[in-house]
Amino acid sequence: MKRILYLQYTNPGGYPPLEHSSRILADAGWQVLFLGTGAVGASGLRFPSHERITVRQWEFQPAGWRQKLHYVWFCLWCFGWALRWRPSWIYASDMLSCVPVLLVSRILHVPVVYHEHDSPSHERKSVFIRTCLLARSACARRAKLCVLPNLQRAERFVAETAPRSPVKIIWNCPAYSDVVRGGDSRRGGLRLLYHGSISRELIPDSILDVLSTLPADVSLTVVGYETIGSRGYLNDLRAKASKLELGNRFTAIGPVSRSELLKICRCHDVGLALMPKRGPNWNLRTLTGASNKAFDYLACGLALVVSDLPDWQQMFVDPGYGLCCNPDAPESIAMTIRYLYENPDVRRSMAKKGQDKILNEWNYETQFQPVLQFLRCS
Repeated sequence: MKRILYLQYTNPGGYPPLEHSSRILADAGWQVLFLGTGAVGASGLRFPSHERITVRQWEFQPAGWRQKLHYVWFCLWCFGWALRWRPSWIYASDMLSCVPVLLVSRILHVPVVYHEHDSPSHERKSVFIRTCLLARSACARRAKLCVLPNLQRAERFVAETAPRSPVKIIWNCPAYSDVVRGGDSRRGGLRLLYHGSISRELIPDSILDVLSTLPADVSLTVVGYETIGSRGYLNDLRAKASKLELGNRFTAIGPVSRSELLKICRCHDVGLALMPKRGPNWNLRTLTGASNKAFDYLACGLALVVSDLPDWQQMFVDPGYGLCCNPDAPESIAMTIRYLYENPDVRRSMAKKGQDKILNEWNYETQFQPVLQFLRCS
């Protein structure tokens, strides 16, 4: 029986592709062990149980000298588990996992798949981060296969790390089983949904001003976890909603498990993915394929409202899965949402077309097939 060890210095429950890939491998007969941490504010992010998947986590340690000590012990803990468990493969899934991955791989001679979800920022870096970047490059060159979520990030990854093995592009699609047909598409009103990391960049409070201008049976639900720089932002949104007298038209929910998230998604009509059009965060500018948000909406039968960025329009609007608007212009957002409110048949057609696309092509079973075949044959 083959064994695969997933390593990440973060909460694996916050990464749906890890849940999907591990379940695919487990269903194929692999034993899977996750070693990670539990992020503050994300305690609801947990994998569903599976008889061949085990998840072990350390408590998250905030930044500071204690975190560096925590990281050293984490690396030794990972090596101890690898020595005891003897995996056939290591599946590394973030830059901070690269040090323990190299430790295990070189000493125990275990082959590596390196799957990078978010690219490192180019801001000023500490000695610790520079060390991790060096380990990332070494890990990329040592890996038998590297996986990136879209072409832009793959090209940058190749330029920065010069990997010696193939690089595969695997979009962060939902699982085939995430699709549920037959929702109540004839209900009245319009229910908007945003899910994901919660910050002022991704869900600006101006969306509440937009909501206040729309008919009274248009509502908005926000689900997710606050980023490190946005602690307390959910309460700020609640306070503004109260000031605007939105009542039960606005609901803010903290982090939930993926299964609970999908249940919430299926109770809504339109999914929002209003990515910023400018800003220093390169990852936010390269999210098509990397963001699971829009794929999840489509899987659950929602039409989309996305930013009028060329790549988002080409991927989601041109094929007819939703509409785009200018995320910096409240009147543009309001006009787009009002159109979907006033044209429910158009909205339902978009939702069905998008859900069909998930079933036929944009599902993780299809996306992950090259990696599964590689692991089987190696």
